[in-house]
Amino acid sequence: MVVTSAGSMAGERALIEGARRGEGHAFGRLVDAYRPELHAHCYRLLGSVHDADDALQDALLRAWRGLPGFDDRRPMRPWLYKIATNVCLDLIAQRPRRWLPVGYDPAGGGERPPIWVEPYPDEQLGLQGGYASPEARYEQREAVELAFIAALQYLPGQQRAVLILRDVLGFPARDVAGVLETTPASVHSALQRARQTIRARLPGQSQQEALRSLGDARLRELARRLTDALEAGQVEAIVAMLAEDATFAMPPYPDWCRGRDALSRSWLMPAGSPTGLRYLSARANGQLALAAYKLDRRQGCYLPVALDVLSWQGARISAITAFRTPEVFQRFGVPERLRDSPAVVAISRLWPGTSASQRLRVHQ
Repeated sequence: MVVTSAGSMAGERALIEGARRGEGHAFGRLVDAYRPELHAHCYRLLGSVHDADDALQDALLRAWRGLPGFDDRRPMRPWLYKIATNVCLDLIAQRPRRWLPVGYDPAGGGERPPIWVEPYPDEQLGLQGGYASPEARYEQREAVELAFIAALQYLPGQQRAVLILRDVLGFPARDVAGVLETTPASVHSALQRARQTIRARLPGQSQQEALRSLGDARLRELARRLTDALEAGQVEAIVAMLAEDATFAMPPYPDWCRGRDALSRSWLMPAGSPTGLRYLSARANGQLALAAYKLDRRQGCYLPVALDVLSWQGARISAITAFRTPEVFQRFGVPERLRDSPAVVAISRLWPGTSASQRLRVHQ
C-alpha cells in the first residue's frame, strides 16, 4: 500500500480542520487527489461507469458526513476506500450481475434482460498505469481490461472486494479485514477462492502485455490499417487482420460469434463503399478502441454509433466488443476532428441542451 508521507499527512490534517470549520473548498481539495483511483475502484467492483459515478458520489457524501468522527492521526486513503467499498457492496447485493455477451448464461442471468458490463474511458478519467503498490499482482490498466472486469463479475461481492483490495491495490490483509470488518484469516480464505475463479476465466496474456509486445508504432500502424479498411468497406482486409478464433459481440444484443467466417458475416462488416463511417482511435479499459461515427446525410452531421474495444493476440485481433448502448456516448461524444469538418454540423448545434445519449436515440 502507498505510504503517506509526514508532509502529506500534515497537509491532510490542515484540510480536515478546514472542512470541519465549514470551508467548502477544503473538502474538495482533500478528496480530489483520490477521485480517479476511487472511481476506478468502484468501476472494478460494479462493472459500470455510471454505477461507479453514483457510488463515488454517495461515498464522498458519506465521507463528508463522517468527517467529524474521523481520526485525523490516520491516513485518509484507507478510510475513503472503506467507505467506497461498502457503498459498492451494498449496490452489488441489490443488483443483478453484469455480463459480456461472450460468456453470457441466460440461466445464470434469470428471467430479466441481461445487464451488460460497460466500457471504461481510462484516459478521460485519469486512470494511472503501472502498479498501485509493490504488493499488487495486477497493473492498474490490466485490472480494468474487459476480460478482467467480466471475470470479476463471477465473484461474490466479498470475494470481489478482497481480490481488488489485495491484488490490485496491494492493501495488507489486516487493512482489508478492517475495510470489510472481518478477520485476516477470512480475507486469506476469500482471496484464495477468488484467485482460483479469476485464473480460470482470464486469458493467458493480458492486453497490457500484448500491447507492449506490439509497441506503440506497430499498434498505430495496425489501427490505421483497420480504420482505413472499415471506412473503405474492404471486408477481405478486415478479415485478414482477425485471429482464426476471433470473437465479435455487440452489446446490448446478446448474440455473438466466433471465427473468421462467422465474423465476415456479422454486423462488424461494412455494407458497401463508401460506408459513411468514420473511426477515431480511443482508449477504453486500458485497451485500444475505435469510436465509430456514421454520417447522417439528412441532418448533415456525424452521430456516434459504437465504441469498438479491441483485444489483440500478437498482431491479430482476437476480440472486438462493439458497445452500442446509448449511455456509452455520454463519455465518448463527437470529437473535434469531426465537429470541425466543413461538411459536418456539430451535434450540439442541432440539439442544444440534450445529452449524447438522447441525440443518439433520435437517430437510431
